[in-house]
Amino acid sequence: MKLRIKFSKHGVMKFIGHLDVMRYFQKAMRRADIDIAYSTGFSPHQIMSFAAPLGVGLESNGEYFDIEANSVTNSADMTDRLNAVMVDGIHVESVRMLPEEAENAMASVAAAKYTIRFSSGKEPTFALPEAVNAFMAKNAILVTKQTKKSEKELDLKPYIYEMKAEPESVQLFVDASSSGNIKPSLVMEALYKENGFELPEFALQITREDTFTNTGTEEAPVFVPLEDIGNEF
Repeated sequence: MKLRIKFSKHGVMKFIGHLDVMRYFQKAMRRADIDIAYSTGFSPHQIMSFAAPLGVGLESNGEYFDIEANSVTNSADMTDRLNAVMVDGIHVESVRMLPEEAENAMASVAAAKYTIRFSSGKEPTFALPEAVNAFMAKNAILVTKQTKKSEKELDLKPYIYEMKAEPESVQLFVDASSSGNIKPSLVMEALYKENGFELPEFALQITREDTFTNTGTEEAPVFVPLEDIGNEF
């Protein structure tokens, strides 16, 4: 049986990296007595697949990973058992059963929604709503994107599905697929540059609100939270 687990990550836990979060949940499965399936072979490991890794320093209300289970009780019971062994800053939001044909969490990621706020004393000095409207009205938003081996010029515009602002925050909906994977900080750096400023170091407080898959087509996407692919049981 395939299960999808949604969790949030806040407070000091935002400084814990992705690999350590993976190891933590492997131990939590045992502590919560979840009947998780293991691979076969000389070095069996828990069958577990995480969605898009969350950058260090970011908080989230919508992180996901999938497991295979040999047996289950029900959604509420398994959620409660996991939360009973969670540390402060990590909370399991739901446990859903996936259809057998569902792609795993990592392969399913298509987009992500973020809320961006500003550290005290590092708020933008330009009018944020007007700047965002002008930014999104541009025909192209050219940036230099750094990769592991090189850097390349990229037009961000096709990868930003929605961007809107209030005086003290920005809501951002962007491509988070393996081929796109646009970081909120890259968008904000481009916004600041467009307005004649450099983005100050440690200025952004970023929360990933949810992670989405595309149930439509590339030409006519329909984005739904990864949670919605499964059902309570």
